[in-house]
Amino acid sequence: MKIALFGATGHIGHAILDEALSRGYDVVAVVRDPSRLAQRNDPLKVVTGDVAHAASWLDAVRGADAVVASLSARRDGNPDSLPANARVLLDNLPKAGVKRLLWVGGAASLEIAPGVRVIDDPNFPAEWKPEAEAQAKALDVFRASKADVDWTYISPAAVLQDGERTGKFRVGGDQLLLDAKGESRISVADYAVALVDRIEQRDALRQRITVAY
Repeated sequence: MKIALFGATGHIGHAILDEALSRGYDVVAVVRDPSRLAQRNDPLKVVTGDVAHAASWLDAVRGADAVVASLSARRDGNPDSLPANARVLLDNLPKAGVKRLLWVGGAASLEIAPGVRVIDDPNFPAEWKPEAEAQAKALDVFRASKADVDWTYISPAAVLQDGERTGKFRVGGDQLLLDAKGESRISVADYAVALVDRIEQRDALRQRITVAY
């Protein structure tokens, strides 16, 4: 299995990279600054490119079974880049012969009641809203797209934090998943497991799903 990964230098992206490599995948990591990704002996190829500029990565992703995008707007301070980059990928992946795309989404657009999203809660932190709203717009981009791309938008639980890799979690749809204690959480490692599982099982095509304990 060969995948191309955008965002491998980020926290979640690096966990996805580790999970994919642990399963014997060949990984092409497309990064803007290769110095931020330590070289290693795994079947990893590091390519300099910017997701916003398709010409910089089209050749690198050819032949990939799937592309994974783990992107954040925090480094550049431009939340609008998230829906914009979703469009770039949808418009250009078919040119590289890649039909499968997995997007690391946000939890804020999940419903906590019919028609009420996590982000609609008055206690939702104001400092998180710009990126949360941008991730919701990215989901809208996917849902409106007519591109020949089998995308999957994967929302984490409300709390995504470091923790052990258990390989055990639930998969849901548009509603926030809560455990027996009324909490919504998952480790970064198990989120990565869930995402890579979707590549192998080739399910949840053209859907938003969520994963949580």
